[in-house]
Amino acid sequence: MKGLAPLFLGIFGTFAFSWVGLTVIPTWQIGHLNPQSDEEGTDIYPRPQSGMFVRGAHVYAANGCVYCHSQQVRAEYTANDIERKWGNRRSAPRDYIFERPVFLGKMRMGQDLANIGARAPAPEESPAPAGAASPAAQGAAASPAAAQAASPSSGSSPATAPAAPPGTSPASAASPNAPPPPGQRTGVASPSPGQMANATPGGTSPVAPPSAQTPGAPWPIQTAGLPPMYSAAWHHVHLYAPRSINPDSNMPAYRFLYEKRRITGERSAESLQLSGSDAPLDGWQIVPTYDAKCVVAYLMGLNQSHPLKEVRSVGAAPPTGGSPAPAAQGASPPPPGAAK
Repeated sequence: MKGLAPLFLGIFGTFAFSWVGLTVIPTWQIGHLNPQSDEEGTDIYPRPQSGMFVRGAHVYAANGCVYCHSQQVRAEYTANDIERKWGNRRSAPRDYIFERPVFLGKMRMGQDLANIGARAPAPEESPAPAGAASPAAQGAAASPAAAQAASPSSGSSPATAPAAPPGTSPASAASPNAPPPPGQRTGVASPSPGQMANATPGGTSPVAPPSAQTPGAPWPIQTAGLPPMYSAAWHHVHLYAPRSINPDSNMPAYRFLYEKRRITGERSAESLQLSGSDAPLDGWQIVPTYDAKCVVAYLMGLNQSHPLKEVRSVGAAPPTGGSPAPAAQGASPPPPGAAK
């Protein structure tokens, strides 16, 4: 009987200690976090998301995307996520205060999606619906434009968009140096000088422009004939026919999220830009359902590129005097095409 009391106290103490360490202390530390704002109260992060974002998160979970993609940029001392240009800082608890549930994920058959929305091209780089060349796309192909952001944190880096070669739509030339699809790699027959397709199994990581690119890192290349990478139109093509972007992709095709409709009058502005065996027969078009639009809205809204006071961004000087470093304060905002 004398031995039962110490045994009971030991078991109780073990569970009590675990409960305090795993539940009470984390709740006390981060359970009441609020959005960060500047002194004027205008630069608020994070903000509540739209209803389409919330519904898209449910569709994202229902289709098992969380099993192959994570949404957590790990710190430099634990992983090379930042070196892969998946973000310019580690993810922090404040990034997730409006997300229920939080899709941190534990497996990465594809790349991390925590900042996939920050890689969206600028509006002037987006193609016109159904492959038609819009004036904005024509202007982007003929004049300097902001290139695709390789690092979600660094936003858009200025670059010059090359003019579209004969037989190529302005949309496909608007963002030649954009990152590859999530968990995929891209390639073309004739890469431009200084660029090469990534041959690493399992996919590529978004890379920065030459000035910020890690020496020796491979350059992914925009696949000809497709919308600018990480634009809404590109996400729809990737969801409907991932093998049209990467023949070696093991991502399932979510064609049940799209409808095949007969063209009556003008072609729908939302119809997908498909080619080859994926293209519908003449007189028909593929358009996204509401769930498909919500999934794309969700992906476009994933953006943890905003600087946080409690997390140092890569390349930012250590803060002095108790205030964030100027480099951290002046970090580039997410590109205009990225949903907040």
